[in-house]
Amino acid sequence: MANDGKTPVPLILTALAGIPTVAPGQDLAAIVLDAMRASNLELRDNDILVLAQKIVSKAEGRFVRLAEVAPSPEALTLAAETGKDARVVELILRESSEIVRKRPGVIIAAHRLGHVMANAGIDASNVEPAGGEETVLLLPADPDASAARLRAALRIRTAADVGVIVNDSFGRAWRLGTAGIAIGVAGLPGVLDMRGKPDRNGRLLKTTEIGIADELASAASLLMGQADEGRPVVLIRGYVPPRRDGSAAEIIRPKHLDLFR
Repeated sequence: MANDGKTPVPLILTALAGIPTVAPGQDLAAIVLDAMRASNLELRDNDILVLAQKIVSKAEGRFVRLAEVAPSPEALTLAAETGKDARVVELILRESSEIVRKRPGVIIAAHRLGHVMANAGIDASNVEPAGGEETVLLLPADPDASAARLRAALRIRTAADVGVIVNDSFGRAWRLGTAGIAIGVAGLPGVLDMRGKPDRNGRLLKTTEIGIADELASAASLLMGQADEGRPVVLIRGYVPPRRDGSAAEIIRPKHLDLFR
């Protein structure tokens, strides 16, 4: 957003109230709009909604009962090396294109979507057991498509042109602690390319690319929390992104440019 450096620029983040436990097949657009009403808010053009991956996966029925998973020989070997449940390891292998690193207690995988992450994003926290059985949750099959569908549904019902981000918590290779990143994006760029634009001294920027979707996802994660907070949808108001429909796929560094893998 352009600014002369003298005018205050507000950015308002609101964790929406009244989000229920989401079940497979539920209408996320209806859930979001009910929560907007419960929070005494209405959607406006240029609003950005950030949804926790977990509620998107739950709505899309991405549950797997571990009792139904038969570990392969490869999974049994990797489970023995890492001390992890062989059934979970089997799912990690199914969801991944590559095992990047492993050690006791840790598997870092390149998810088939391109994200390099622990356990290929498979998680059991805040996942309700199905029929009393151990259950885990996979990432959405196509988070960019999930974000696009929600954006389209909200526009049909409210006429508001909004951005949608699906976020998840990632560890960082060189830093401790998790931070929110965007795994699904619609209605705004994933990356803002500033190369060729002047800085304040007129020098042309040569390498600057801003991960705006990740920055917004991380800001929303502060309100969402990581435990039992129950705030999986955050409204961001005040940041007007460039008008380009991007994706999370554009954020992923191509493997041939990855200096560390």
